[in-house]
Amino acid sequence: MNSVFIIAEAGVNHNGDINVAKQLIDIALESGADAVKFQTFKARNLVTKNAPKAEYQLKATDSLESQFEMIRRLELDLCDHETLIAHCADRGIKFLSTPCESRLLRPHTRD
Repeated sequence: MNSVFIIAEAGVNHNGDINVAKQLIDIALESGADAVKFQTFKARNLVTKNAPKAEYQLKATDSLESQFEMIRRLELDLCDHETLIAHCADRGIKFLSTPCESRLLRPHTRD
């Protein structure tokens, strides 16, 4: 083990846009990362529809959008994951995701 394995953290920085997520993958690869990591979650399993935004979220996002709506906008569904996994495979970089809950990646429709 004489080398370092570098993981680029994409997280939710795609802002819910699959094309931005693909760009993050490309940038991670160009930067020399071995893998790129996203986050996998369902907003309905993380926050209630009445949950208030944190102060930093109010400063950085639309104040009329609820925390639930904001988190929901950042979700990647099963199709998105498949698209990003394929994009990573095409580019030669490993795909990773941090699961934030136990009921993940079941086909669903957005409520």
